[in-house]
Amino acid sequence: MRALITNDDGIDSPGLVTLAAAALECGLDVLVAAPATQSSGTSASVAAASETGRVVSERRVLPGLDVDAYAVAAHPALISLIACNGGFGGKPDLVLSGVNLGANVGRAILHSGTVGAALTGHLNDVSSLAVSLDVGLDGPEPLWDKAGEAVRAVLPMLLELPAASVLSLNVPNIVDVQGLRWAELARFGTVQSRVDEVDDNEIELVTVHSEETLVPGTDAALLADGYATLTPLRSVGAEPISGLPSPAWPG
Repeated sequence: MRALITNDDGIDSPGLVTLAAAALECGLDVLVAAPATQSSGTSASVAAASETGRVVSERRVLPGLDVDAYAVAAHPALISLIACNGGFGGKPDLVLSGVNLGANVGRAILHSGTVGAALTGHLNDVSSLAVSLDVGLDGPEPLWDKAGEAVRAVLPMLLELPAASVLSLNVPNIVDVQGLRWAELARFGTVQSRVDEVDDNEIELVTVHSEETLVPGTDAALLADGYATLTPLRSVGAEPISGLPSPAWPG
């Protein structure tokens, strides 16, 4: 099976190499295509970086890996979309996104480029996995190998799920992980954005630690307790319309 490996931290991230190596160890045929520059917070944006609308890529060599790799002037979701439409050598069987530097938990995953790439795979009928390592804003050295172990445990499960399944995997940045648990999405993530008005023409957006009480069974709570978490995701879908008032327009 062929796997696209991408991320939102950029082509030079050690987490990208970790994810690609784990996929290779699981017997997958790996292609790496990742943003040429940092693309965190881009969600599922498919805006091309070029004014012409063309997407430029260049070959790269990744340390310790013998795989085709490209640095792409595009956001991760656009890379996923291109791959799922036959770019980079053909449609993949899997989209693997990460390993992200920092957790992606709670409903704030809406803004994550890591998760956006995975959900774009889902929209194109490709099973996908978003992987994140819980390294805080001022956290210690990332334990990338621990994230790789978790990926190797989860990939066989993903392959057994129905087509176009999407999982979000968060791994605590500790040596002694308590285990792997299914988790609900928390209301917020572990960090939140706060708006500080600077003057009439400028607003500053800053990131702060969330002060919300952790709800048991959620991804944020289990991660804080030392568990790796798995959350099944779905992409865009409509709410039930039964029971809603009949629309009337024009009057």
